[in-house]
Amino acid sequence: MLKTIRRVVAIICFIAISLLFLDFTATAINGWGWLAKWQFMPALLAMNIPVLVVLLLLTLVLGRVYCSVLCPLGVLQDVISHVRGWLGRKQRRRFGYRRPLVVVRILFLATFALLVMLGFARFAAFIEPYSEYGRIMSSLVKPLYVDINNVLASSQGDDAYTFYAVDYFVTPAAVIVAAVTLIVIGCFAWIDGRLYCNTICPVGTILGYLSRYSWLKPVIDHSKCVKCGLCAKECKASCIDSKSGTIDYTRCVTCMDCIDSCHAGAIKYTRRPASKNVDDGGRRKFLTVGALLAGSAVARAQEKTVDGGLAVIIDKKKPERRTMITPPGSRSHNNFTSHCTACQLCISNCPGNVLRPSAEMKTFMQPEVSYERGYCRPECTACSDVCPAGAILPIDKAEKSSTQIGHAVWVRKNCLPASEGVSCGNCARHCPVGAITMIPSVAGDSESPLVPSVNTERCIGCGACENLCPVRPFSAIYVEGHEIHRTV
Repeated sequence: MLKTIRRVVAIICFIAISLLFLDFTATAINGWGWLAKWQFMPALLAMNIPVLVVLLLLTLVLGRVYCSVLCPLGVLQDVISHVRGWLGRKQRRRFGYRRPLVVVRILFLATFALLVMLGFARFAAFIEPYSEYGRIMSSLVKPLYVDINNVLASSQGDDAYTFYAVDYFVTPAAVIVAAVTLIVIGCFAWIDGRLYCNTICPVGTILGYLSRYSWLKPVIDHSKCVKCGLCAKECKASCIDSKSGTIDYTRCVTCMDCIDSCHAGAIKYTRRPASKNVDDGGRRKFLTVGALLAGSAVARAQEKTVDGGLAVIIDKKKPERRTMITPPGSRSHNNFTSHCTACQLCISNCPGNVLRPSAEMKTFMQPEVSYERGYCRPECTACSDVCPAGAILPIDKAEKSSTQIGHAVWVRKNCLPASEGVSCGNCARHCPVGAITMIPSVAGDSESPLVPSVNTERCIGCGACENLCPVRPFSAIYVEGHEIHRTV
């Protein structure tokens, strides 16, 4: 019964979190977007104290249920492991007790904590479970999800509106990183179940050492145990030593598989008698690194055509910006890069296709703002609504409309009125804050072609001018980012 309950809740959470990355109608975000904020590491980086307290108390009472229920990467590993198990009975009962790799676990946790403390969260995110799962979903699964939707939209009748075509862009670098992540984690799960969780994952290490002292846990009744070893063969965490009748609770993910497999009823989920002989070496190492971690937390593109597909429109290219643009609500580069875990939930939920994974080493795989495929609409607050880590803080529409994330810069040599003498004014017509006015290109000659003049004090850097400029591949006007956001 406990195993069934755990599986049902895990499946619900897994589907719900997956839809946060896949759904482009905002139904999932509006319905259960709060679920992203219940992921351990984003909550730690955002210093979401209520969530952290609940998760820690949950671990101290029930054990590592977070890893087997709430963590989507953990559930994904279970799915991969089960797929191999379905290949045959021998494959299903393939596990066995393995000695804990304490030094390796502490080393990975210490490295993770050090990277976060030094402001390199973008690199630490490569072993953070929620971020890894987010990259897999947004860069590998969502493009397929969108393609299927678009095929259904194109195949339905003219009067049907069940499906509608949407555009989604993902960079080759993001696809490669996500694919490598999936292959590595998939191999770990295929070979030995939860080996990744109990070796590399920093969250698994933190919660693992806490769960050693949990109130409820699987306990072996030695008076009933017949030493058959079935529990160890079913244990995907490889933490049950059936010969000595002991369980390594720092690796147990409270999946209840051992309870279900024991025909003698010798394993129950109950309170465990206190042990007099406890090895505190691992605990001391964990507490040291845990304190360090807590301190660091504080301190696709398709070719577009027109004219019946006869005229090819050249895709816009990203301009060389001296300063990158970060989303409204991030406040500053420092706040954004130090808190962002590169889970890419904001990228998956950006309706304007403005956010994409960065290919720059300083912000690798973290979201960056670019306006080749859309612009940041002043009324949209999607990214700030979904960010679970505090990298993009919640803002309302009024704040969004007055937050200056950058300013527009005019490039005379690219501008049609200045270079070819034709009338345009597209940038001024579409500026939502009226920061662009058209003035004569030749001072004192009112008959000369009109060119844009940017009021940098009024411009909020939304990118409407850059995106809607007809010049390609490089727009005649682009946005230069601000390291610290301002209010206009």
